[in-house]
Amino acid sequence: MLSIQRDSQSVEDLPYELVERKGVGHPDTMCDAMAERMSRCYSLHCLKEFGGIAHHWFDKVTLYGGGADIGYGRGELTSPYRVKVFGKAAFRVGSAEIPVQELMFRAAADVLAEVTTGFDPARHLVIELGVVDHTGAGRGRSRYQPASPEDLVPLRSTGLVSNDTNLLHGYAPLSRLENAVLGLERLVNGPGFKQRHPDSGWDVKVFGSRRHDTFSLVVNMPFLAAGIESMDHYLARKAVIQRELEEFVRTLGIPDFRMLMNATDRNGRPYLTALGSVADTGDVGVVGRGNRVNGLITPMRPMSIEAPAGKNPLDHTGKIYNVLAMRLAGRVHEEFGGPAQVHIFTSKEAPLERPDEVVVTTRPDMDEPALKALESLVETSVAGSGELTAELVETGVTLW
Repeated sequence: MLSIQRDSQSVEDLPYELVERKGVGHPDTMCDAMAERMSRCYSLHCLKEFGGIAHHWFDKVTLYGGGADIGYGRGELTSPYRVKVFGKAAFRVGSAEIPVQELMFRAAADVLAEVTTGFDPARHLVIELGVVDHTGAGRGRSRYQPASPEDLVPLRSTGLVSNDTNLLHGYAPLSRLENAVLGLERLVNGPGFKQRHPDSGWDVKVFGSRRHDTFSLVVNMPFLAAGIESMDHYLARKAVIQRELEEFVRTLGIPDFRMLMNATDRNGRPYLTALGSVADTGDVGVVGRGNRVNGLITPMRPMSIEAPAGKNPLDHTGKIYNVLAMRLAGRVHEEFGGPAQVHIFTSKEAPLERPDEVVVTTRPDMDEPALKALESLVETSVAGSGELTAELVETGVTLW
């Protein structure tokens, strides 16, 4: 059932706004990335070997960090990262084994190498599996214990139904504050910045607030201890980077702001890490505790508590509709103007192309032809969930 609500209210109309982003080197974001890479690696292996994808979910990944020797001029990991993978999956198709442990290790190693500096999976990573192939009530043995490749689901299959009951949300466009928070983290962890500042770490967290048109930004960014010689050196390097970040914010058309960088400095403690993350010294990460699918934590906006990373891309609507709602809101905004929201509700076993409810909020002055075009856009987008599943598996979608 499609419902269209006409409303011109924007988050920019609120007198106060708060936004957060956990960067790619934050332990929670690491877990999201690892879980999703694990699902992709598992799916691609199944497609290559069997022509279809075995049911699985790896959306309960936990990282408990290592230990490190850190001081001015030195930073070395002394205890490995430990990644615990909780979930369900098939371990074999008939008599052919699926190398789940190997796939999980490879996926985690690839992610961690991308969001740290100096990571060596042979020395720095241990994978522990908490994955089972038990079959739930009402499910056939083919779901997690397939007898042959015919029990698996090919990409772009039709007739699939929702694996769960879910409520998902998306909105567009991003506000000025949201763009600033997202842009700052992507700048700091982008390749150009890392070339200019190779001593910068990855565990970047950005907070932002807006009171009317006055902005306040907090940026936490570690330095690699091996590249910092003293407290004076640390403060000098931080000043250089903060100036670059402030200039970036000005390019966004935000003239009235203040920025606090590395708040621990106020207590005389430099923010130093071995590989670029607090995971170096035992901090813990869990899937779903960080950014939503648009890369932000936005308490002033509608947000789903679903953790999409690692979920089955075939029929888990907590993943598929999460991405769909965000993208559809963006298209509604681009094609019809004004702020847009999309809310999708589905019940378990509902057909993927026909969720129970879709609510779209759009501008109030739309005429009947525009409303008809909007209805067509929604119907076409929802019916294309099979192509979205293929994209999630074949090329990947960033969900954090």
